[in-house]
Amino acid sequence: MSSTSAPGRAARRRDAAAPDADGTFTHRQIVTILVGLMVAMFLAALDQTVVSTAIRTIADDLQGYDLQAWATTAFLITSTIATPLYGKLSDIYGRRPFYLFAIGVFVVGSILCGMADTMYQLAAFRAVQGVGAGGLMSLALAIIGDIVPPRERSRYQGYFMAVFGSSSVLGPVVGGFFAGQGSILGIEGWRWIFYINVPLGALAFAAVWRVLHLPHERREHRIDWPGAVTLVAFLVPLLVVAEQGRVWGWSSGRAVLCYAIGAAGFVLFVAAERAYRDDALLPLRLFRNRTFTVSGIGSIVMGAGMFGGLLLLPQYLQIVHGSSATVAGLQMIPLVLGIMTGGIFSGIAISRTGRYKLFPLVGVALMVVALLSLSVVVEADTSVWALAPFMVMLGLGLGFNFQPVIVAVQNAVSPREMGVATSSVTFFRQMGGTIGTAAFLSLLFTRMPQEIGDRIGEAAAGNPEAAAQAQQLGRAGLDEITSDTTRILDFPLLVDPFREGFTASIDLVFLIAAGVVAIGFFVFLFLPQLPLSNKSGIQARQDDAAGLGPGDPEDAGEQATQAAGAAAPTSVAPPVGRPGDSPS
Repeated sequence: MSSTSAPGRAARRRDAAAPDADGTFTHRQIVTILVGLMVAMFLAALDQTVVSTAIRTIADDLQGYDLQAWATTAFLITSTIATPLYGKLSDIYGRRPFYLFAIGVFVVGSILCGMADTMYQLAAFRAVQGVGAGGLMSLALAIIGDIVPPRERSRYQGYFMAVFGSSSVLGPVVGGFFAGQGSILGIEGWRWIFYINVPLGALAFAAVWRVLHLPHERREHRIDWPGAVTLVAFLVPLLVVAEQGRVWGWSSGRAVLCYAIGAAGFVLFVAAERAYRDDALLPLRLFRNRTFTVSGIGSIVMGAGMFGGLLLLPQYLQIVHGSSATVAGLQMIPLVLGIMTGGIFSGIAISRTGRYKLFPLVGVALMVVALLSLSVVVEADTSVWALAPFMVMLGLGLGFNFQPVIVAVQNAVSPREMGVATSSVTFFRQMGGTIGTAAFLSLLFTRMPQEIGDRIGEAAAGNPEAAAQAQQLGRAGLDEITSDTTRILDFPLLVDPFREGFTASIDLVFLIAAGVVAIGFFVFLFLPQLPLSNKSGIQARQDDAAGLGPGDPEDAGEQATQAAGAAAPTSVAPPVGRPGDSPS
């Protein structure tokens, strides 16, 4: 009897988690699925901040301090490349198997990272982790698109902002705690940074396995292997040079070789995508969709500018204020609260009004004002409390940008391509973040020696003891302290000039980051304001298969808004406002 009851219970669980015949999920089902997705997303978001906090301790323990960047680079390369692959394959074969695969690979990679004995092993195992991480964020957003109509989607996606924000605070705290422990249960403390992912991953896997049962009709497609291979050839050299270019030199032989290979890979990738047409990994016809193109370009710009603030503020707090990584994480709480508030508020407002275009524009404006203010306000002796309002403003701007852009893209593309469209926007944001991080760090470390040298020279001119310490430091020593900032503590009279020079350098980077973000405002001016559909991705696909809905939601939305008094299409809600309003 038990042998028949177990399958019966499994069937009942699937039925309880499955949508109605018309593809509708209840609020309780949506929240249950959300919980599983949020645990998995928390894994990926937390891992990045935890590892970055503890990487110095890890590198010292594995006797590979000069190789630590490769652990970050390997994770970045595989997660970035995997993101569009997950989106396309999940459109063809369904979200659930690939999401479970992503969680499983991430957990396996975490176990391997905890067992690493050298930095080379850690880099290789971090690459395995990255393969899993590439699907955790983009597939979660695509799954929400499947089960929640665009009109309500931002309200639920606001919960994801809470996950992102909480991981930003908890990451440095958890990383600092484990890195500071000699051993726990006979295992080095830093290894628990990776092992803690195992129970969290098992919980996420069990939750997704139990509650995520989405209807999917498999479609016959060619697999775009040439596109996947050429994408690797295009991205890997560029990501490597973005991470290592500052060390190699941007015009060095190795950097130029990476540029050449990346350019050749790009040409071959475009040729492969043209040949595979609708079966392509990234169908080029998506770029004829104005919402997709604007959102993609805007995401690159915002990704670059966003990391200017998120990267530099913790650096300032740790180097100038002397905060530990753990304390700096806690001092960033105002920014995190701003992100969460912006995400939740924009989600509620979009669900009530159906308008999303305003939020990226307001968000960009807030970010520009915040970064400009930081470039002026930040001094060597600026109080952390004085920075809090600008961190909140920067966070609000970020919160206003993340989800509205995803909702706009998901609403504007065919429901059959929601996965590849969602993952592509995430991919563009990651690429922008990589480019921004490389550019801003390069600018910072190029400017620092000059600014610090000028401040030390000014201090030495009026103080013989400071002059003696400056002479002892010398030029070679100045290069050393820009690589290891703790060395300046050996020269107490030069500490203040060092902090002033570092602050002057970071002010310039904040100013340039503001200029980069400002470009996003002009990009998002071209984002169409389309009526938001009242149907989830599953419902839209069912209608599309039955011939009840339009093939391209953007075309349908533009026709609906341009035809005054015309009836709204079946698969979209009536436009908010006057019937003759322009879509843009």
